[in-house]
Order: sequence, then C-alpha cells, then structure tokens
Amino acid sequence: MGSEFLESGIAIFFVILVILTLYLGIKIVPQSEVYVVERFGKYTKTLTAGLSIIVPYLDRVAHRVSILERQLPEFNISVITRDNVEVRLETTVFYRVVDASRTVYRIRDVNGAIHTAASSIVRSAAGKLELDELQSSRESMNEEIANFLQEAAVIWGIDITRTEITDVIIDEQTKDAQRQQLNAERERRAAIARAEGEKRSIELAADARLYEAQKIADAVRVEADASAYAVKIKAEADAEQTNLIAAAIAKDGQPAVNFEILKRQVDAIGTLAASESTKTIILPTDVTGVLGSLDTVMNMLPGAADKDGKKK
Repeated sequence: MGSEFLESGIAIFFVILVILTLYLGIKIVPQSEVYVVERFGKYTKTLTAGLSIIVPYLDRVAHRVSILERQLPEFNISVITRDNVEVRLETTVFYRVVDASRTVYRIRDVNGAIHTAASSIVRSAAGKLELDELQSSRESMNEEIANFLQEAAVIWGIDITRTEITDVIIDEQTKDAQRQQLNAERERRAAIARAEGEKRSIELAADARLYEAQKIADAVRVEADASAYAVKIKAEADAEQTNLIAAAIAKDGQPAVNFEILKRQVDAIGTLAASESTKTIILPTDVTGVLGSLDTVMNMLPGAADKDGKKK
C-alpha cells in the first residue's frame, strides 16, 4: 500500500508539473497590451496580441504594458509672448506606446518626462508669437509642439499622437488692455469705412457730372450737325433757285429779272405787314405800280395764261 501511495503522489506531482509548465510557457496576450519578457533579469522579447510560447522557468513576463492611447492630465504652463505679455496656456498631450522595451527600460516616469518636455517646447513656441497671434494660431502651434515633442519622445518608445492647447488664460489687466485696443481698432475701421464711403460718393458725383457734361457735349454736337445740315440744305436750295433764275434769265431775258425783283419787293411788304409790332403801314404811291408791274411781268413770262384762261 505504501508503494501505491508513493506512485500516486509521483503521478500527481508530474500532472501538477505539466500543468504548471504549460501555464508558465503559454501566454495569451490581450489586444490592448504587450508583454515584456525577461530571462534571468535581461530583456528577451516583446509579446504582441495573441497566443505566444516562452521558455518556462527561464523566461518570465516582467511587464504588461498597455498600448492604448493615453492622455496626460491638463496642466497650465506660464509663457511670455513676443510682445512681453505673460499668459497661461492650458495644455494636454495624447500619446501611445509603440516600443514597450524602450518605455520600460529607458524612462521611469513617462508622464512626468512628457510633461517636462512639453512645457519647454510650449514656452519656446509661444515666445515666438504675439498675444493676438497666440490666440488665433492654436492649430499651427499644436502641430509645431507635437512635431518637436515627437522628436524628444522617440527615445522613450512613445508616439505623440497630438497635443492640444485647450485654453489661453489671461489676467484681468491684460483683458482690459485688449478691450481698449479692440475698441480703438473698431473706431479706426469705422473711420476708414466712412472715409471710403465719402471717397466713393465723391467719385460717383464726379462720374455723374462727367456723364452729364458728355451728354451735353453730345447734344451740342448733334445740334451743330443739324444746324450745319440745315445750312447746307438751304445753301443747296438757294443755289438751285439761283440756277433756275439764271436759266430763266438766259432764256427769257429782262422780264424774268424784273419778275424776281418785284417778287422780292412783294415778299418784303408781306413780311412787314405780318410783323406784330406794325400797327400802320404807309405804302408809297408806286406800290400799286409795283403790283401792276408784277401782273404784267407774270403775263409776259412763258406759259402764262391770258384773261380767258388760254396760254400765250
């Protein structure tokens, strides 16, 4: 019975040893972590997500490191801008572990190291900008800080995913100065706008006067062209009349000349009689003679009709 008990004990021992060996040699790594393995206190390898096998009793999982993205608690950094204004920047940093062996063996306090490096870089970046630029250039500052911080964090196996300046804290005295500056800027812009409006109004008025002058000049030009055309037509008519009279004189001789003279005398008498300022017209005794002579000349002209309506 003693030997049977011993054999049973040895069998149980071997079963326990096998179970322990399997437990120590087989490692299942979660998706969000990596395992840092040491052998006799020295780094051997890093186990990634999934099923892995190590040498039992020789290798051991020394560190379980989360590879999820992490966020530093928000911290305030006192900075002095290029225009010598002291402000406080509320900042936070997001990062994740990409090389667990460096994170474990090169730095003890990762958060503290990132905080220190970020403070120095933020002060340097903010010192290049004035206060107004600091408030309007957060995105570019975030990119600059992340790039410089990434260069410093590579040695720690850290990937800086992004940095955020969440707030710019200004004291009340600086805020009052900003309000005064903003009011002055608004007044300056309003004065410029008024000046631009007045300038535009003057330009429009000048354009209107120029347009009016151009139209008046066009009207004068058209009127002058019309007058010149009228003079031309009248001259052509007079020339035509002269040609007709000359032809008549050449054909009929003295009677046509007498007829033209008498006709103009009658026209002058008619014009004088039609004048509104004329109340009484005293005609010389030879006017009747003129009219009679006109009748005589009319009868003498070629084609004139006699008293019976027959042409001569």
